[in-house]
Amino acid sequence: MAGRQATVGRPGAAGRRPKTELASDLVAREVAIAPGGCTGWHYHRVPLIAVVKSGTLTRILHDGTVEVHHTGTTFVEPAGRRHIHVGRNLGAVPVVLCVTAAIAEGDPFALPAEAPPGATPCACPTRTR
Repeated sequence: MAGRQATVGRPGAAGRRPKTELASDLVAREVAIAPGGCTGWHYHRVPLIAVVKSGTLTRILHDGTVEVHHTGTTFVEPAGRRHIHVGRNLGAVPVVLCVTAAIAEGDPFALPAEAPPGATPCACPTRTR
């Protein structure tokens, strides 16, 4: 499930097109997190849209907020280092996510990060990224 997409900047004040266009792919990826596992602390360079296909995902955000996503729900993960988070599977069945992002070929979906100040570093037995 991939298609070509062109990403462009805003036109200048006179309505001119920017001089460069960056090509990216709309890419979907399935991510599975075993019971007791986690993603490790990470962030994304581009926004991601995720659908929970099975299980219950618990996300801990950079500010300590906890979000719980059940089967059939969707969520958006914003881009940037300011949005460090970890996803945990606290349930007894695997969490399966379908994640979609507009990224260039070869770019990673996620970049590892240290736990934010005041947060517990990730010590999950299995990590998925």
